Amino acid sequence: MEFDWLFFCEVTLAGLGSGALLALTALAFVLIYKATKVVNLAIGEMLMVGAYLFFSFAAGFGLPVWLAIPLALIGGGLLGAIVERTIIRPMLGESAISVFMVTIGLGSVLVGLVEIIWGAAPTQLPDFMGTTPLFIGDAYVSRKIAIGFAVASIVIAAFVLAFRFWRGGVALRATATDQGAAYSCGIDVPKVFSAAWIVAGVAAAGAGILVGAVGGISPTMGVFGLSALVVVIVGGLDSIAGALVGGLIVGLVEAWSGTFIGGEYKLLATFGLLILILMVRPYGLFGTVEIERL
Repeated sequence: MEFDWLFFCEVTLAGLGSGALLALTALAFVLIYKATKVVNLAIGEMLMVGAYLFFSFAAGFGLPVWLAIPLALIGGGLLGAIVERTIIRPMLGESAISVFMVTIGLGSVLVGLVEIIWGAAPTQLPDFMGTTPLFIGDAYVSRKIAIGFAVASIVIAAFVLAFRFWRGGVALRATATDQGAAYSCGIDVPKVFSAAWIVAGVAAAGAGILVGAVGGISPTMGVFGLSALVVVIVGGLDSIAGALVGGLIVGLVEAWSGTFIGGEYKLLATFGLLILILMVRPYGLFGTVEIERL
C-alpha cells in the first residue's frame, strides 16, 4: 500500500501545534525552576485557572476578547504572586521534597476551588479564533492549532531574547546560578523570585486560554501540565530553548504514535522517549550539567 505523505504531513503539523502549546506550558515550569529551583507540579492547575478566568470575563461578563484575554493574564500573574508570597516564600530553606509536595497540594486546592466556583462539568470557551480551515500547500491544519503554534513560538522567542539581553532576565540568570553572589551584586533576590512566579502565572494563563480554545475547559485539564513536565525533563529543567525543542519533540511523538500505532500506545511512546533521553542525557537535551564536589 502506498504511503500517504499528505496525511503524514497533516499529522505532523498537528503534532507541531500541540507541541508548541506544551512548550508554552513548559516555559512556566522553567521560569520558576530557573529562579527558585522549585519543581511546580501545580502549573497545570494554574493553566486551568487562567482558562476559567477568561471564560468568566468573556462569557460571564460579556467582555470583548481583546479585554478578556489581558484580564485573564493579569489574573494568572496575580495568582502566581499570591502563591509565591503566601506559600513558597515561607518554605525557603526547607527540603526540596517538602516544597514539591506543597505544590501537589496546591494543585488539588485549585481544582477544588474551580469545581466550587464554576462546577465540574466540561464546557467550551467562546470561539474567538474562527473556524476557517488553513492549508499549507495541500495539507490541512486546524486554524486553532496554527494560531496556538504562532502565539507560543512568538512568546518563547521573546523570552529567549529577554533572558539574554534584558536586565531583568540577566538578574534571573544570575540568581539561578548563585543566589549568594547575586545578593552580593545588589540583586534583590526575593523580588526576582516574585517576578518569576508572576511571569510564570501569566505564561500559564496564556497557555490555558489556548489549550481551552482547542479542546474545551474542565477541572481535569490540569493533567496537561503532566505532559508539560515530560517536556521540561526532556528539554532540560533550566533551559527555555529546551522547553521549545522538547515540546515539539513530544508533540510529534504523541501525534505520530497516536495516529500510526494507536491512541493506547501514545503514553508508552512518550515515556519511552523520556527514559531513553534520560539514559543518554540525565539533565535533558539542553539542561545544565551540575558537578558537585564531594
